[in-house]
Amino acid sequence: MIDKFPSICKEPIDTLQINIGYKCNQACRHCHVNSSPLRTEKMSNEIISLIPKIIDKYKIKTLDITGGAPEMHPEFRNLITSLSNKNIDIIDRCNLTIFFEKGYEDLPQFLANNNVIVTASLPCYEKNNVEEQRGFGVFDKSINALKILNKLGYGKSKNELQLNLVYNPVNPVLPPSQEILQADYKRILFEKYDISFNNLYTITNMPINRYADSLKREDKLSSYYKLLKENFNKNNLENLMCKKTISVNWQGQIYDCDFNQQINLQENKGPKTLFDLMNKSFKFNYRVAVKEHCFACTAGAGSSCGGTLS
Repeated sequence: MIDKFPSICKEPIDTLQINIGYKCNQACRHCHVNSSPLRTEKMSNEIISLIPKIIDKYKIKTLDITGGAPEMHPEFRNLITSLSNKNIDIIDRCNLTIFFEKGYEDLPQFLANNNVIVTASLPCYEKNNVEEQRGFGVFDKSINALKILNKLGYGKSKNELQLNLVYNPVNPVLPPSQEILQADYKRILFEKYDISFNNLYTITNMPINRYADSLKREDKLSSYYKLLKENFNKNNLENLMCKKTISVNWQGQIYDCDFNQQINLQENKGPKTLFDLMNKSFKFNYRVAVKEHCFACTAGAGSSCGGTLS
């Protein structure tokens, strides 16, 4: 069993992932960001104004917007509309229930009008499993939100509005086969609710922050790390998301991935802030900052914000 995560190097980036704030209308127990309705941290307008400039300078292909519930940031919509003339994919990491909060009722139409890719959390197609992880009432709201998106044209074909779902296990286990689970999701959601979507992404739960605390209380953290290390797959190293992504926190600080961001693990030789990226021209050929939690991305079929790696 491998004990130390291997050294890996950055490559030219194509994805800019930004966490624009920790405020969320939910407080899910697996949340590695520790988001909740009580959080107030949010990206400043000064930092948000740099995003289009960074996209141009480094020829970014994908802007991946996360939170919290990213839609709760007051500049969320302005940022998206400011990019309307750029050839870039924009992803909204959506919890679906935000559509039913006061003031967000027109959000689905806004996303559709701006051709935003919706990547939404739905950790199971069974109500009890979803609500154990995400809270009472979340499942029914999620189903209703998916129906709204379908009516707007989301999830119908690969050439139209894109709707992707995210699965992560309720328990500290590796996700099942993404291909097989996707087929199950598509069949069951269509048969029960007449819902369609494009892709299912299976993501391994990351043992940091709120989820790590939960595992500690249940005395399962050590055994979970053991599971991740025993299932280390070196073939996944080639396709790790962190190699071609930079992740930016609400303060404009740069990390190799969203998970490193949450534990403040930064590479010494890389750019430290978005201001660094603007003031200098960086070649992304330095080492990625790695630690024990990185085994979650290489275990089994691998894991990334875009699902399995192999």
